[in-house]
Amino acid sequence: MANPFEVAQAQLDEAAGLLGLEPHVHAFLREPMRELTVRIPVRMDNGKFQIFTGFRVQYNDARGPNKGGIRWHPEETIDTVRALAAWMTWKTSVVGIPLGGGKGGIICNPKELSEGEKERLARGYIRQIARFIGPEIDIPAPDVYTTPQIMAWMMDEYEVIAGRHQPGIITGKPLETGGVEGRDDATARGGMFTLRECASALGLELSGARVAVQGYGNAGQHAHRLVTELFVAKVVAASDSRGGVFSEAGIDATELTKHKAATGSVVGMPGTQPIANEALLELDVEVLIPAALEGVLTEKNAANVKAKIVCELANGPTHPEADRILFEKGIYVIPDFLCNAGGVTVSWMEQVQNAAQDKWERERVVKKLDEIMSRAFQEVHRMRTERGVHTRLAAYLVAVKRVADACRQRGWV
Repeated sequence: MANPFEVAQAQLDEAAGLLGLEPHVHAFLREPMRELTVRIPVRMDNGKFQIFTGFRVQYNDARGPNKGGIRWHPEETIDTVRALAAWMTWKTSVVGIPLGGGKGGIICNPKELSEGEKERLARGYIRQIARFIGPEIDIPAPDVYTTPQIMAWMMDEYEVIAGRHQPGIITGKPLETGGVEGRDDATARGGMFTLRECASALGLELSGARVAVQGYGNAGQHAHRLVTELFVAKVVAASDSRGGVFSEAGIDATELTKHKAATGSVVGMPGTQPIANEALLELDVEVLIPAALEGVLTEKNAANVKAKIVCELANGPTHPEADRILFEKGIYVIPDFLCNAGGVTVSWMEQVQNAAQDKWERERVVKKLDEIMSRAFQEVHRMRTERGVHTRLAAYLVAVKRVADACRQRGWV
């Protein structure tokens, strides 16, 4: 598998060339401004200590405080965190919210940890990075295998250290501890708004459209429900790490979510046929939604993709070579850092509410999210049309220019 940070750098390089960035500006934007590796001792339930390794990368804060999630994954690497911090920088920029980009991670398998061990790990991580984060410096959030409860523990640990209430230090919290209405499905809902705008631009009718969802975690499950509720589209296939299911008649979102909750996987859903993840990506559907981990669309399988729109809810699901192949095939890719920016956009709204000690109703959050995501899509689509480039490159051109301009205006470069 390609190094994700090298993929992120290659994507930036292409945009920098088209923008004509000065060599020193380009060099500055190719690397994180700051990164931290920490060791976290945790007393396990058996009384023994285990030492975990964690990371926090602050990529660029020219446009505002760094913002980005914390992933808990057994195969976490510093290069993955670097790549995700870079993508978060471009993500906050492309949707026009006043934030930079950061990311964190801990090498662990949360499925093997008790609730007590998770809490001690969460608090230990915050103790190690507390002096480097803050509501006006760097604001973590949930990501792969982290939850609102974990965010609440992290917020509480930071407040213990700071000696005061500081709910804006973390987003993605439970509602009772300063969370925001609408955060639960914000990533998927933001993606659906871009899908609607994309379908409109292409003249594609979403009602009755066939959809495949690759990855059935939080974003994938919400995407299944929302693409059905908002557009009356039909999800014919879905998959997770154990395998996939297919039904030409369509799969009910509520029933599949219940089945996964009961069994731990979508596999074996009554009334469906098994399908491999690889075959799902190549189904004859109108919309393909990669919603799992990075690197699933490559130069080896891109030529076999038949979807008209690829709606990237996952981070980094498409390799640069695959982007070019899909573009040449006439497939419209809504790139990850635009498509899945709904999560960070609503997290920014959570920050705004925490700072103002305010509370917005869900309808206000959804309306604001729709406005931001729709405007961002139109700006990127316009750049795509003007430049004649694939959509990811168009999104980079919009986002990188804004960050580069901010760096110049500050006198950094």
